[in-house]
Amino acid sequence: METKIESNKDKKFVPYIIAAAIAIPVVVTILAVAPKMEILGDFNYYLLPLFNAIINGSTFFVLLAALWAIKNKNIELHRKFMTLAIVLSVLFLLSYVTFHAATEPTKFGGEGGIRPLYYFLLLSHILLAIAIVPLVLISYVRALSEKFVQHKKIARITLPIWLYVTSTGVIVYLMIAPYYPS
Repeated sequence: METKIESNKDKKFVPYIIAAAIAIPVVVTILAVAPKMEILGDFNYYLLPLFNAIINGSTFFVLLAALWAIKNKNIELHRKFMTLAIVLSVLFLLSYVTFHAATEPTKFGGEGGIRPLYYFLLLSHILLAIAIVPLVLISYVRALSEKFVQHKKIARITLPIWLYVTSTGVIVYLMIAPYYPS
């Protein structure tokens, strides 16, 4: 009985999952401290956070639709929704990286009780966004490999975390948006 990614079919994905799980947070961290560069010329990069929030919100609802589809035993629709959620997440990541490569960090200006709430949401969002990458990739590989018992086990952990990350992404955006330069 296999409970890990053990078969040859799955093992070929392990290096890619590990690489993505390490590379994504490392690249984002480097971009946070690296000198900023103009990637898109005169483009207003401050449009990207709104775009990212829309993608996060859309992903949240796509994940709920995927859950509904699988609960109704519509495996093909579930597969399509999950693939769309991954595509949206990759699009988000590209936009997020572009924004952080081109702009200085924005300081949160809220005061009082909202400040610790913001930082709690931001920190939990960041940490779980890092954790979600390998969870999503392992879940997806197990589904593609038709290891549905193992897929279901990890998907039960992955889905609530992914929903939290996408929803807090929108909330964090709404909280910081007033402090972006005009």
